[in-house]
Amino acid sequence: MQVDLDIDGTQVTGLPRFQQAATQGRRLRRLAIGLAVLAGAGWVLAFFVGLFAAQSLWPALLVNQSAALLVLVAGLQSAAWVTQWRARVINPVELTPVTEEPQPAPDGWYERLLDRLSQRGVYLLRQIGAGTLWLGAWALLVLLSIEQVWNLALPAAAVGLSATVGAAFALLLAFGLLVIERQLAQENPAQWPEAGALAQLLRVTIISLVLGAACLLFASENSVWPVRLAVMIGILPGLVAIELLLRAVLSLFSPRRERLEPTLLARSFVADLLRWPPQPLLALQHELHNRFGIDLRQIWAFSYMRRAFLPVLALVAAVGWLLTGIHEIPLQGRGIYERFGKPVEVFGPGLHTGLPWPLGRVLIVENGVVHELATSVAETSAPTQPESAEGPAPMTANRLWDASHVNDKSQVIASSRGEQQSFQIVNMDVRFVYRIGLTDQAALAATYNSADVPTLIRSTASRILVHDFASRTLDGLLGADRVGLGEEIGRAVQSDLQKLDSGVEILATVVEAIHPPAGAANAYHGVQAAQIGAQALISRERGAAAEASNQAQLQASLAKDQATASAHEINATARAADLKFSAEQKAYASAGQAFVLEQYLSQLSQGLSKAKLLVLDHRLGGSSNPPTIDLRTFTLPADPTPARTTAQPGVAH
Repeated sequence: MQVDLDIDGTQVTGLPRFQQAATQGRRLRRLAIGLAVLAGAGWVLAFFVGLFAAQSLWPALLVNQSAALLVLVAGLQSAAWVTQWRARVINPVELTPVTEEPQPAPDGWYERLLDRLSQRGVYLLRQIGAGTLWLGAWALLVLLSIEQVWNLALPAAAVGLSATVGAAFALLLAFGLLVIERQLAQENPAQWPEAGALAQLLRVTIISLVLGAACLLFASENSVWPVRLAVMIGILPGLVAIELLLRAVLSLFSPRRERLEPTLLARSFVADLLRWPPQPLLALQHELHNRFGIDLRQIWAFSYMRRAFLPVLALVAAVGWLLTGIHEIPLQGRGIYERFGKPVEVFGPGLHTGLPWPLGRVLIVENGVVHELATSVAETSAPTQPESAEGPAPMTANRLWDASHVNDKSQVIASSRGEQQSFQIVNMDVRFVYRIGLTDQAALAATYNSADVPTLIRSTASRILVHDFASRTLDGLLGADRVGLGEEIGRAVQSDLQKLDSGVEILATVVEAIHPPAGAANAYHGVQAAQIGAQALISRERGAAAEASNQAQLQASLAKDQATASAHEINATARAADLKFSAEQKAYASAGQAFVLEQYLSQLSQGLSKAKLLVLDHRLGGSSNPPTIDLRTFTLPADPTPARTTAQPGVAH
């Protein structure tokens, strides 16, 4: 019962829980600090291990066990807040009144805003309580840490000697916590009301440590369950952390009084279920009665349900057992009904009734399902990866003779070399299409006369093929009619299966391929490759000879064309000179000196086309003012002195 200091006459000095509050608080603080240090060390170790071995079970195991320790630390701290309140009540501290000097009001708006926010923050912290904030923070940290290491796809791996050391340390720590749990479980609720709830949280941590030790002891390269269990250990502390976080959030809506004795906030319904024998309904009943005042024992409906639970459960079990006598046969199946272990009837598709299990049972048999079976299968059935549509074709799609196929079976056949008898080996792919006979007798025979129908067909077919191909040659086998050969083999296999009363019906026999072994095919392809290489070399040499001949012809043609072009050019130049001379001779004969002057002026114009000329006329200026000519541009470079000359009319200097 909570103590309310506001009620007159309340005395707490005689209550045992108040008298031992200081001792209990020191004990809780020491235990919480030690476990918090262990949890922090586990997190640091998990971080460094994750840097080098992220796919091992160590990071997940260390983080989950540290989370379990941190859940316990949260409960111990919450209980320490309660004992601290009791210690303050029974040993109040006399506060010396201190005269506070009035603080000047803030000047700026920013300072006033900060002062108002700080006052409201202190008020909210007092209303919520530091214990509630710490409990929510611890629970949130636990959930985040577990979420970081949650990975159910971790591969199995050996952990070595370190696993033994870690398991021993976990068991020692679990034993120490078990001793503390037994002490808390035996505490009198009047002396320590929170001891029972703390013992329940200790069970969560102990179970996590024991499961972690089991994971380390049984971890190996071939065992996957220790790795999965190491990851799923975090479920238990995660559920407790979720409950603690919800309790911390819901406590915000409860009025908090400073003079009312607080209750332990870190109680866990999940941890309370960890008892033997488990009583979840009783725990729920106590929780409802303590929290909401609802006593389910006073409700007649729940009492009636409790009394009628076992009879109703027995009736449901009996009805369920009787319903095992109803059997549903699918459309593509049949059922052989056994009564007391003896087959009495073959059921068709639909619903059928019989004696319940184990007095009567039905064995399912195929009804008209067609199968294809090869005479040879792969020795190892490794899982195949899907091939990309744009990538290269898989090796299973290679149907050439130079590749060994999975379904090929080697057979020894007769052969002749000259006049001597010998043998050869061929690979063949023979497939059988079969089904279980449609009659009831065939279904019974296939179920009771053969343990493995495909193995029976394969062994029978192998014996028939060896006997049949022993008298055949390679040439005759390759040239034989495959359809007729398949029908002949199918009839022989069906005959033997009928003698064995197997109930199997061979529908078709397909001879997919008959070819020499892959080694012989590779040798033959080697000969073909050598022949192709020789032909390619001959063609390459012929091409080189043709290239040299064409190159020589090209050079000769170029020389001949160049000589012809030079001769034509010389002849054209000579004819042009002759025509020019004849024209000039005729012009001189007709024009005389004028033609010569014209030629002189033409040559002079060509020669002076780039020269600097100065034309003087005597009419420039007058007789009294002759022109002045600056001859600086006409002087030699060695004489830089400018000259000033007066020109007379008609005379140039």
